[in-house]
This record gives sequence, C-alpha cells and structure tokens, in this order.
Amino acid sequence: MELDRPGRVLALLSVAPALAVAGWLLAGLPLLLLGRFAPLPAGLAGLAAAALLCWAGTRRPGKVVQATWRQVAGVVAVAVASGVFNVVMHAEQVIVRRDPATYAQYAAWIAGHGSLPIPTQAAAFGGADPALIFESVGFYERNGAVVPQFMPGPPMLFAVGDWLGAPFAIPGVLGALAVLVVGGVVARLAGARWAVLASAVFAVSLPVLYTSRTTFSEIPSLILLFGGLALIHDALARVNVPGGTDAGVGWGRGLLAGLVFGLAVLVRVDGLRDVLPVLAFAGLLIAMRRFARPQGALGPPLLAGLVVGAGAGMLAGYVLARPYLSYLSSSVRPLLFICAAVLLLTLAGTAAAPLLARIRLPKWAPAAGAGLVVLLMIGLYVRPWLQTVTRIPTTLEDRRTELMIRQTQEIYRLPVDGTRLYFENSLHWVIWYVGLPVVVLATLAAAVLARRLLRDGGPFEWLPPLAVIGWTTVTTLLRPEITPDHPWAARRLVPVVIPGMILLASYGLAWLRDQAWLRDLAARRGPAWLSGPRLPRWGMALAVLAVLVPPTVTSIGTAFTPVERGEAAAVAAMCAKIPPNASVLIVERVTGDRFTQLMRGMCDRPAAEVAREKNISVAPEARVRHLIERVRAAGRVPVVLAAEKEQVSPYGPPSQVLGLVTRQDERSLVEAPDGTFFLRINVWMALP
Repeated sequence: MELDRPGRVLALLSVAPALAVAGWLLAGLPLLLLGRFAPLPAGLAGLAAAALLCWAGTRRPGKVVQATWRQVAGVVAVAVASGVFNVVMHAEQVIVRRDPATYAQYAAWIAGHGSLPIPTQAAAFGGADPALIFESVGFYERNGAVVPQFMPGPPMLFAVGDWLGAPFAIPGVLGALAVLVVGGVVARLAGARWAVLASAVFAVSLPVLYTSRTTFSEIPSLILLFGGLALIHDALARVNVPGGTDAGVGWGRGLLAGLVFGLAVLVRVDGLRDVLPVLAFAGLLIAMRRFARPQGALGPPLLAGLVVGAGAGMLAGYVLARPYLSYLSSSVRPLLFICAAVLLLTLAGTAAAPLLARIRLPKWAPAAGAGLVVLLMIGLYVRPWLQTVTRIPTTLEDRRTELMIRQTQEIYRLPVDGTRLYFENSLHWVIWYVGLPVVVLATLAAAVLARRLLRDGGPFEWLPPLAVIGWTTVTTLLRPEITPDHPWAARRLVPVVIPGMILLASYGLAWLRDQAWLRDLAARRGPAWLSGPRLPRWGMALAVLAVLVPPTVTSIGTAFTPVERGEAAAVAAMCAKIPPNASVLIVERVTGDRFTQLMRGMCDRPAAEVAREKNISVAPEARVRHLIERVRAAGRVPVVLAAEKEQVSPYGPPSQVLGLVTRQDERSLVEAPDGTFFLRINVWMALP
C-alpha cells in the first residue's frame, strides 16, 4: 500500500538531513586525511555522496507516516522559523575561551588550508626553542605540530560556512534540520498530530537555542542519532510488508541506519556510548533470523553499517585527534571495554538464541519493568537531597574548573566549595529546560512502553528508540561530565536527553488521548465545558499549554540576547594592524590561551606563547628579548602581544589592537539562566 503524499513528504524531509550530513562526512574525511579538503573537491564529492545517500535512503519509503498537509506545513514552518531566528541571533565565538571558538578555529584552519596537523612555523622564530609554546587552549602540541582538540566531524560541516562567507549561519541551518528530524521521528512513533507541538517544544528549549547559534557538536550529533532512529523505523516497516516484497529496500535502510549511527562517533567521542544499544539491537535482529522472523534480515546490514561508520570515526580520532583521545583515556578506555563486552554478549546471546527463546518471563516482569522506570526517575529527582557530587582536582584543567566554580559561587553568594560538580541536580536541569509536564509524560510513556515490550514484545518499533533514549539519558544524568555552569552544561542534554524526553512525552499524550477510561472520567467528574465532543479540542489545547509554556518561559530571558557579538569584526581589525611579515610573541597567559591559534588561522601570522615561570602570568623580560632577537635574525618583524598596556610597554610603544566590549553567557549553578554577563577583552601590541 502506498503512502499518502503529505506523509511521504514528511518522511523524506525528516531523514534527508541525517543522510546528507552522513554523505558530506564520508566524502570529506578521506580528503582531510589526504590534506585535500578544499572547496572544489569537497564540494563535488560531498554533494555527490549526500545526494546518493539521500536517494538510497528515501526511495520507496513505505507506509511509515500518515499526515496531513497542515501537519507537514506546521513542522516545516517551525523548522524554518527556528533556523531564521537562530541565524539572526547567532553568536560570534571566535576568541578561544570555550569549545565553540575551538571548533570555529578548527573549521577556519581546515577551510583555509585543507590539512592537519597545523604547522608550528618554528622557523619564523629562528627555529625551535624551549621558551616557545605553540599549543594553547583546545590545541595540543605533538611531534613538532599542533593538533586540534575534538573530533573532525563538526569542523568539516562548519567549514562550509567559511567557504560561503557566512561562518555563523551553519549552526542555525543545522538547528533547523534537527527540528525536521525530531518532528519526523515523533510523527513516526507518536503520530503526526503531535509532530508540530513536539517540534515547537524542541525548537524553543533553551539548550537547543543555545547550541543552534554557535559552533557546537551536539546538534550534528542529534541529527545523526535521531535520523538513524527514523531509518531503523523505516527499515522495520519495509521488512514487515506482507509477502516480503520490500525486504531488499529494508536491507538497504538497515545498512544506512547503521552507517548514520556509527558516524556519530566522528562527531563526538560520546557517540560510542550512544550507539551501544544499536549494537545490541543488531545482535537481537541477527538472533531473530534463526526463527525466520522478517525483522532478522536487518541485523547483518545494521551491524555492518554501524561498524563502518564507527570505524571511520575511530580512525579519524586516532589519526587526527590522538592527543585528545589520550586526554580522555580515563573515559574512552572503559567505554571501549564496554563496547567490547556488549559485542561479546551480543555474539553469545545470538549463539544461545534457541535456549534463550525458551525462557518465559514471570507474569510480574512487565509491571516490575514499568515500576522500575518510575522508581529510577523518582530517584534522580530526589538525588539532590541524598547526594552531593564532588571531585578533588588532580589536573590543570580540574584546577581551572575548581577556580571558575569558586568564582561563580562568590558571584551568586553561594557556599564556596570549588570541588562541587552539581551533577546531582541533572534531572532538575531537564525540568528547567522542558518543564515538569514533559518529564512526567515521558516517564509515563517509558513505563507504558516498557510494560508492553516485556508483556508481549510490542510495539517492536519502539525498542531501538527506547533503548537509545533510556541508556543515554540515564548515563548522562548520572555523570554529565561537564563544567556545571548554565547554559554551558545544558549542551550535554541536547543530543538525546531533551529530544528523547519530548518524543516520549508526545507518545504519552497520544496514549492518554486514546484512554477511554480517562474520557469517561472527564465526562463524569469534569466541568461541563470539558465534555462530549469538546473534550479532544480542549484536551489538545491544555496539552499545548502544559508542554509548550514552561520551556518558553525559561528561554525567554536569553532568547533575544546574542552573545559575543562583535568578535569577528574586532579580530579582523586586529589582524589588519599586525605587519604581514610578523612573528607574534604572546607574553601573557590569558592572551596566549585565547589568541595563539587565532593568529595562525585567522590572521595568517606565525604565533607562539612565551614560556612563563610557574604561577606567574607574564613571561620574563629577558626571555622575551632573547626571542625578539631570534625573530629579527630570521628576517621577520617581532610583535609582542598581551592583555594589558604595562605588559608590552617594556618592548616598545604600546598600542591597543583589540578593545572589545560585549556580552557573554551567564554562569548559573543552581537555577536556569535568565540573562548574560558583561565581557571585556583587550589586546595590546608592541613593535620592538
């Protein structure tokens, strides 16, 4: 049976973003590894790969969505409005203070040079010298070169903006595509009547606004993960067609779903954790082949695609981001062991499928599963009253985090304890950003689905999303592993937790709407205006208010205030003031952290920080003068930079080359952010 036209359009629109992103990454990675990531080859190969995957993943979609044109138009309108709004309100984070600017500098470098690692250009300083430090925040020095932090997937996407002359537009475009993906998944699993509402709730949630305005990795990760869920759903729909006539198309969908999921590792290392349930699900499908279940045909292609995608991500991490993986080794190694354990358990379970199939769950198991879901959420809710999560700093990064937390606590007049991480409040963070009604509805839906899956194995199409959402939500909320100031910490909720809660809440609304006993109760005991044919209309109106108003209220305080505006113009003006044949010596710590890579990537000037004595923020004058003479001997112009006039005045007449006054993100610890902070950045220059 063919799909109705509006449903077909919504189905196609909601998987195309993930397929296009996957195609671009697959084509761009080999070019970056070969040092040929340039506009022409990347554009030709990337667009061709994206078009091919979109064609393969959207042809003959099957009966996966039933929708009206009004519903399709509603989802598209929300996505377009979201994209336009976030592009207009974009942030301009290019001065390296936190991750967005690191991604921006990473993207700017590969967009302009097409290769990694980044050369130190030590010859511009008279050769290597122990007093020269070429690494900075977000960029590691390794084997005579500089290696960017993070996985290369997001910078390969953001580089498109640099090529097009609109570097701040790509995050907003990706955010709009994420709205389409989430709306499509909701339409598939909860019904198209809830897709517009879910899209709107997702689009106005503060963490989504926050990560759709600047260069974060979370939105691309979300597109791949939820696009993968949509593709798995479509593949299951195809293999379940009577007579098996669409098994071949379903097999291709399974391969693409695994590939899209696996490429999440190329975007974020955390993608390894997020795709673990998909690995187990692939094993379950392979085991089902032994019982001639049609879904079993999807197991091998899903597993193959997952291995290829995740393998590409791990290869990229090993070749292009090895210092970053080494820094995260205490987290990555256990995660790799968990992946290996899940793979072994999957293989063992597949081999033992005939024996396991004979096991019958006790009658109380479905109710126990539902109850466990509720108890788990209650436990996360009351956790702040039972636990205080702390960490004793052992690394330089930990000590900087401790200092930042202490300073923030002093600003907000909180008890000063820099070891606090506030992770016990993680579920309350979710409630801040999507509202208590969404969390309650999501808990209800998860309990209902767990009970149904344990009772009669259905609805089977819900097993992958429930596993991915449940696993990632619980592990994220237990250990967010992020500096706990907001809105910064809110980014951790974006790839799975927030869209997962909204998806489950949509199913919860659909489930409640279908309950005859609830309609009867409203008719008997509710007010007269909430009876008869008016109940569905009023019920929908109340649902819209209950789930849409809380996140809107939370977001309103920051939604119309873009942060770090003016950075791009200020940096361009600063670059113009530095002589073209200059070698830049940065003599002060904060300026070195923020501007060393920016000088290389955006100003196209060799740059290095001068080594300082321990616990002293400015380099010794004798050391700086020694390096100045080395630069002169190399036939270049020495330039000295620092944050204050007095720090450069010993080397020549000081001039201010950057004086930026703007706004930055708030750093709230115990409540949702509702404003921004003042930010001033100064850079002074001396020409010795």
